[in-house]
Amino acid sequence: MSDRDKLKGIVPASERLPQTLPILPLAEAALFPQMVLPLVMVLPNQMKMVDDSMRSNRLIGCVAAKDPSMAMTAHPDNIYNMGTAGLILKFERTEDDKAQLLIQGITRFKVDEIISDEPYVRAAVSVVDEIKRAGKRVDALMSSIITSFINVLDISPGMPSETRNLIKTIKDPGMLADVVTSLINVPLDDKQKILEILDVKERLKEVNRLVNYQLEILELGNKIQSQVKDDMDKKQREYILRQQMKTIQEELGEEGDQSNIEIEEYRTKLLELELPEDAHKEAERELKRLSRMHPSSSEYTVSSTYLDWIISLPWGESSVDNENIKKARKVLDDDHFGLEKPKKRIIEYLAVKKLKPDSKGPILCFVGPPGTGKTSLGRSIARALGRKFIRISLGGVRDEAEIRGHRRTYVGALPGRIIQGIRRAGTNNPVFMLDEIDKVGSDFRGDPSSALLEVLDPEQNFSFSDHYLDVPFDLTNVMFITTANILDTIPPPLRDRMEVIELVGYTIEEKLKIASKYLIPRQLDANGLNSKMLKFSKTSTNRIITDYTREAGLRNLEREIGSVCRGVASKIAMEEETAVTIKIQDIAKYLGPIKFISDINIRLNVPGIAVGLAWTQTGGDVLFIEATSMRGKKGLILTGQLGDVMKESAQAALSYIRSNAVELGIDEDYFENHDIHIHVPEGAIPKDGPSAGVTMLTALTSLLTNKMVKKNLAMTGEITLRGQVLPVGGIKEKVLAAHRAGIKKLVLPKFNKKDIEDVPKKVQRQIEFFFIEKMNDVLKTALDK
Repeated sequence: MSDRDKLKGIVPASERLPQTLPILPLAEAALFPQMVLPLVMVLPNQMKMVDDSMRSNRLIGCVAAKDPSMAMTAHPDNIYNMGTAGLILKFERTEDDKAQLLIQGITRFKVDEIISDEPYVRAAVSVVDEIKRAGKRVDALMSSIITSFINVLDISPGMPSETRNLIKTIKDPGMLADVVTSLINVPLDDKQKILEILDVKERLKEVNRLVNYQLEILELGNKIQSQVKDDMDKKQREYILRQQMKTIQEELGEEGDQSNIEIEEYRTKLLELELPEDAHKEAERELKRLSRMHPSSSEYTVSSTYLDWIISLPWGESSVDNENIKKARKVLDDDHFGLEKPKKRIIEYLAVKKLKPDSKGPILCFVGPPGTGKTSLGRSIARALGRKFIRISLGGVRDEAEIRGHRRTYVGALPGRIIQGIRRAGTNNPVFMLDEIDKVGSDFRGDPSSALLEVLDPEQNFSFSDHYLDVPFDLTNVMFITTANILDTIPPPLRDRMEVIELVGYTIEEKLKIASKYLIPRQLDANGLNSKMLKFSKTSTNRIITDYTREAGLRNLEREIGSVCRGVASKIAMEEETAVTIKIQDIAKYLGPIKFISDINIRLNVPGIAVGLAWTQTGGDVLFIEATSMRGKKGLILTGQLGDVMKESAQAALSYIRSNAVELGIDEDYFENHDIHIHVPEGAIPKDGPSAGVTMLTALTSLLTNKMVKKNLAMTGEITLRGQVLPVGGIKEKVLAAHRAGIKKLVLPKFNKKDIEDVPKKVQRQIEFFFIEKMNDVLKTALDK
């Protein structure tokens, strides 16, 4: 009788394996022939499977599940193709409706086809025979596996001693490989790989590799444990010796001599540095304190850390500015399209710096909607100047110590972010960007915006004092750039110290050029594509801009382009396509239905509706105002989550209409028996401000005179009871929003005519402007005759 027969006892021969077997998916386990595996059954269909097997041949097919979380399903995609037929040795039901099962592997089989899945899975199977091998090579592999596995047993705690004797008695190569694989700690994928290798010699090679790898892991773990213990013993020994040395030095009066070398190194470095007088005095004072301390003292570490900061700061190290203004302009143009105002200001700074090298650095504040290039422009400025670039985000900063640092009396004290950034730069004249300055907060730990007053004032920051350093540091050579989405939340004293440069939204034409020059190449590279694999037609890019994004910046546009690139990349990877050109009709396949529909003319189909313009923190937007009337008692209903100022504008518009009813052709008694309702759609969004006054006036007049508002026309402006149209803010943002929405005519206050100069010339040519100062003229312009 063979070793295999001795181990497995009386079991059905592989020839007697039925053609179909119930299939039991195993989660994170694998059953090998001749091995015994305990299982717990909890599901009703599993219980049914075991009951049926016990009544017949007591055989179950055990197959490992690829996804343990879906182990209860035997879908062909979730189970491996090869498993082990098992014989139920023991079956016992428990009180909590569960069953404990002891199953012994018999033979490998292959799943040919899933026949049914109710009440449990049954599959057509076929027995697979292993390829027997013999010879010196096989004997050598078996010997190596046994030796390595015994070493694993010696290292591994908790392994039963009987396992060693069992392994030595196995003479069958295939059985040895299966038993060792089932006992070592390897991933399920590796165990399944061993199960699927039918060539015994190849199986032994793979098992030998796994056992040796497991042995290396265990030996390395033991080595680490030993090193940790040795380190602890060594530190304890050093502590005892240091205490003895300290006692000896105290007796000899030589305490502190061991730190002389380190102190001399500090003294040498301080002499090499050209420190300002105040910094040099403070460093010398701290060095004297350090020389009187013992290295084991906690104060010794505080003083040495302080000296490290003093030595590492670039007190007199500056990078050389790029004085080639044409080259700097080219760098700015290569990195960003448009943004003429910021570029012009940087070129002016370079020109002044070239003529007057000791001029103080400007404090620029880029303000604009998200995605308009504020942060990336800072990097380009640093590249154009040839300086280091440092960026810190101030969003959510509430601790004043983040700016000024902590005093050295605190445990773990450090300088503030300004000094830390200067040290990272390694020069005292980097381009320093303070991002999101409008989102700085304050609480019981102080107000960081107040600490920034000294940093961002060229008249004061020549002697910026960090609480940790406690000596002045000159920041006049630093070029500070701040960014913000809005100015309202920045405290006035801080805002007064900065030169504000507004970055408003881009026009459609600008977005087209930016997409083709920057966004598309960047997304192609990010998704593993090139210009030969994917091309965008100009019309398709324009369609993405107009129908899938509605923003002042470019972030959503880049996301949509990235979505198209990923869709094309998947097709190329699956070899469905080799090169793709995106046309208008292809966009919906990658981005889905159109997200934004220009519905201005569709909604202007009845009297009482007018289009206004609004300013938001993310740029400009169009605003619909609707008015209707019903029988009532002179009431005015306002809805759409309007603020107090906007409600007052509606009341002023109604008062003006009632006081000029005869002139406007409205029955004076109309208001005695009617209520007026003004609604601004998108009621979930709060709205406020006086600039909707002329729009509300136009909508009400359109309703009461039954005249339609002209198509493709929008307006903005504040109204008075005397019939004047007053100027409003955010004209450039509002004009660009109107242009994005397809507006062709704009009614603006006459006093805002000067603000049109900031609007791109191409947009000016595409929109007809009406500058009006009387409300009656607004109505004549806006209403159809």
